[in-house]
Amino acid sequence: NVNNSSNDTLHATTVGVKATPKPTPKPILPGAGVKAQEEEQSSGMTIFFSLLVIGICIILVHLLIKFKLHFLPESVAVVSLGILMGGFIKIIEFHELANWKEEEMFRPNMFFLLLLPPIIFESGYSLHKGNFFQNIGSITLFAVIGTAISAFIVGGGIYFLGQVSFAFGSLISAVDPVATIAIFNALNVDPVLNMLVFGESILNDAVSIVLTNTAEGFARDDNSMVTGWETFLQALGYFLKMFFGSAALGTLTGLISAIFLKHFDLRKTPSLEFGMMIIFAYLPYGLAEGIKLSGIMSILFSGIVMSHYTHHNLSPVTQILMQQTLRSVAFMCETCVFAFLGLSIFSFPHKFELSFVIWCIVLVLVGRAVNIFPLSYLLNFFRDHKITPKMMFIMWFSGLRGAIPYALSLHLGLEPIEKRQLIGTTTIIIVLFTILLLGSGTMPLIRIMDNEESQSRRKSKKDINLSKTEKMGNALELEHLSELTEEEYEAQIFQRRDLKGFMWLDAKYLNPFFTRRLTQEDLLHGRIQMKTLTNKWYEEVRQGPSGSEDIEDENELL
Repeated sequence: NVNNSSNDTLHATTVGVKATPKPTPKPILPGAGVKAQEEEQSSGMTIFFSLLVIGICIILVHLLIKFKLHFLPESVAVVSLGILMGGFIKIIEFHELANWKEEEMFRPNMFFLLLLPPIIFESGYSLHKGNFFQNIGSITLFAVIGTAISAFIVGGGIYFLGQVSFAFGSLISAVDPVATIAIFNALNVDPVLNMLVFGESILNDAVSIVLTNTAEGFARDDNSMVTGWETFLQALGYFLKMFFGSAALGTLTGLISAIFLKHFDLRKTPSLEFGMMIIFAYLPYGLAEGIKLSGIMSILFSGIVMSHYTHHNLSPVTQILMQQTLRSVAFMCETCVFAFLGLSIFSFPHKFELSFVIWCIVLVLVGRAVNIFPLSYLLNFFRDHKITPKMMFIMWFSGLRGAIPYALSLHLGLEPIEKRQLIGTTTIIIVLFTILLLGSGTMPLIRIMDNEESQSRRKSKKDINLSKTEKMGNALELEHLSELTEEEYEAQIFQRRDLKGFMWLDAKYLNPFFTRRLTQEDLLHGRIQMKTLTNKWYEEVRQGPSGSEDIEDENELL
């Protein structure tokens, strides 16, 4: 009886209603025992292995810069190194000297949570170099409509896979922007066209991820009672909700960060100021994923807004620190991803079908062509800066696939497992094909196209540089370290009467509202802060490790 009464008290079940068993609660405390120790050791080895790979790749990039191998994109070199390391590890495992299978496996969750957000945020944060907002219409057309065209062509060509074929078409449409921008910089093309391609390539990544999630979600649901047209409209509505909802969330977070750092002055404590910037940078990603929006789309727009407004509310020290930290972290994440992409040749359980691979490569190239050429001709009707056929060809040729298609392919929940292995293997081959063959062909392409140029243009070949790291290291955006008083800002706006549309609205109302106008005292404090830190650093460098001043070396440098 005691047991019965206690049960009645604990469960409070109603008479005549059968109590449903409660689900087993998740353990609050972390695991313990031998299994937990083994997982901890495995995680430690994975971290060690990843850092070792990144360290070796950094040395490789340094050697590329030192020996002036500028014609070789870093992504090609790092992927090639990953392939060599994967082969070496395979030989070690074959002779049973060690077993690193778990450490060398690429984890999609680690990619989407840790590696991809810094890459995407840095891309958005660096957009201040060009006029992104003046070309937002053209960029959106290439990024959204162009990616959708490519996804439908690839997905329609392999429809025997079922509805998941459009998920594959979406993921394989994500283009890596690094080599494309390097070629455009090397050819000294119109800066507006450079911004058009750069903006399209980074927006393309986020659009591809949202499209893939949309297609995969509808392939997973039971839509047997729904017509094809209704399915299309539902998918379109879901995509628009994800796209605009995530973009609005990222924009709102960026504007809140600008207002916060405008009125909450942390300029005298750069460490606290930098800490708040890091928090605001990652905040929209976690919030968007938590409410089932796209964290990547959100963090991209947050980076764009924070670079446009919040960056100008920072002290000069934090401005420089923010730029260099983001670039360093993004470089390490990109390097890690490309290295593990090369390692995957030996670590991934492959299922290879030659005819399917060849057909997919053809579809990818055709989809890129149908994306670039018609949309470029369409845009030329409305643009003052025309996109020439030569530039269209370079844009098509430079449609390299990178880490995002590979990670998305591993993230697809396909059944049976053989279909998932087929998609993963095909994606790896397409990515390596575009990186190693098309990426390595960028320099010959430039030389072929330069043969038609004048002799003066040929002399500029020595300036061709496909090293992203060296370009980023050489170009600290000093013009972005702008500190204007209220009077100077008003004078600048008065001189620029040619502004129209959003640019006029931004200069007249938005920028003054979201950014701080400095007093002469603020400017003086910022200059003293920079001068003090620079003098301190210079004295440490000048004295050297031995503590003696190397005056002779200093005179040689001067």
